[in-house]
Amino acid sequence: MAPSVGLSEPWRIVTVESAAARAAALANFEAANAEALATYQAHGEDNRAALYANLKLTGMREAPVQLAVFCDETSAKGAGLGARTMPEMRAYSVASAISMMWLALRSDGVGLGWVSIFDAPGLARALDVPDSWKLIGYLCIGWPERISNTAELEELGWEPRIGLPEMERR
Repeated sequence: MAPSVGLSEPWRIVTVESAAARAAALANFEAANAEALATYQAHGEDNRAALYANLKLTGMREAPVQLAVFCDETSAKGAGLGARTMPEMRAYSVASAISMMWLALRSDGVGLGWVSIFDAPGLARALDVPDSWKLIGYLCIGWPERISNTAELEELGWEPRIGLPEMERR
């Protein structure tokens, strides 16, 4: 029931259930994560690298529900309304749908982790989805280990929140 550009509903959701699919997704994450860590180390960011190495960036080992969410960039549904001039609106529609699902789950006390450290084309190949589908997010859904109103990345010192920016008036 999420809104989408031109009512295109471009989201394509793959439930990742089999041991083989989950193992492929986890291996993909681990390779991309190691590459990201190496980048911090290669740039001499030792403190940032040490912090990064200790972050919990996925719940892929624990989450009972795992979804790979894609955007079908060639969907004919919606007849191109709004997407013809701004094709990125399809991906924004999928991101919006994920956000709405996240809020709905959170209101029921269920946690959602949005994993984005992947070789996206490699994950799409591993899950055997059409070439026209672009990965938007890999979602890990389950009961949270703890509940906090402060983002974990903020708590651990990765990045502080800055709050809402000032609105410009024109």
